Amino acid sequence: MIRLKPLRQLAFAAFIAFLPAAATAATASEPAEGSAERIALWPQGMAPGDKALPQAQRIVERSADPALPDRYIEHVSTPYLVAYRPARPNGSALLVIPGGGYQRVVLDKEGTALVPALAEQGGVTLFVLRYRLPGEGRADREAALADAQRAMRLVRHRATEWGLHPQRIGTMGFSAGGHLAARLGNGFDRSVYPHSDVIDAESARPDFQLLMYPVITMRGDDVHAGSRQRLLGNTPSDALLQQYSMQLQVRADTPPTFLLHAADDDVVPVGNSLQFYDSLRSAKVSSEMHLFPHGGHGFGTRGTAGLTTAAWPQLALSWMASQTTQPK
Repeated sequence: MIRLKPLRQLAFAAFIAFLPAAATAATASEPAEGSAERIALWPQGMAPGDKALPQAQRIVERSADPALPDRYIEHVSTPYLVAYRPARPNGSALLVIPGGGYQRVVLDKEGTALVPALAEQGGVTLFVLRYRLPGEGRADREAALADAQRAMRLVRHRATEWGLHPQRIGTMGFSAGGHLAARLGNGFDRSVYPHSDVIDAESARPDFQLLMYPVITMRGDDVHAGSRQRLLGNTPSDALLQQYSMQLQVRADTPPTFLLHAADDDVVPVGNSLQFYDSLRSAKVSSEMHLFPHGGHGFGTRGTAGLTTAAWPQLALSWMASQTTQPK
């Protein structure tokens, strides 16, 4: 795993800040295959029964500022995790599921940018998922859920090895990644891939879930049309719309949930979180929701300067800590 600098190395970090931009940009590069930081989900690389996409996997950099990388990955055929381990781990972990509208998976705004607040300061071990996407010639719309289930089982199976408590492993999903996280929370025991090893004997239920400006519904005025089209196609049936509207799939054993949204989000309307919260309350699932007046969509930790939204990482960490002391 990527080991973060302990506090006694802050002076060295300050020195690094004065290096040329090209030197600091390397922190956003992908770990090499086979390294401890890059963890393959499946023993053969590809999931059981899957086949490689015709397009090669690629990572695209959208930022012109090397100090603020903004990469995304697409055409994933061999899904994997990238791990960020804090110098002083607190035993808890998050399976981070970035967004991208089910069209791509963003890697920095909802991945590496989380490391300072959640890992370095919060002590949480982060596992950021590169998952398979619908709409890239892949007929299986459950491939992303299979990757999320497998990732949760894998982290739990190796928890002791990584200094983690196996009952303190949650998910954090952003935007369409929030929809996938909710699918995992509501459908952790759904059979979406053939089980083949001891890892698959582990529970895929997150101990808690944090859904950040999530896509939730697949119908009505609050729908994010792009996510729905890529996941369900152009003319989904009523049955599909219901199955993939996560507010309609909440159950009594859906994990305790932390919801975060900005009221001025004009991409994924705040109604998505409101609907999910109502369903959680009806199912008597422990939940906490924070709505902020400003922030728009996709703010992560970078787009909060001068806004009350900037408080969300500490709110999330405090809520996570509370889950270890409350009865499940």
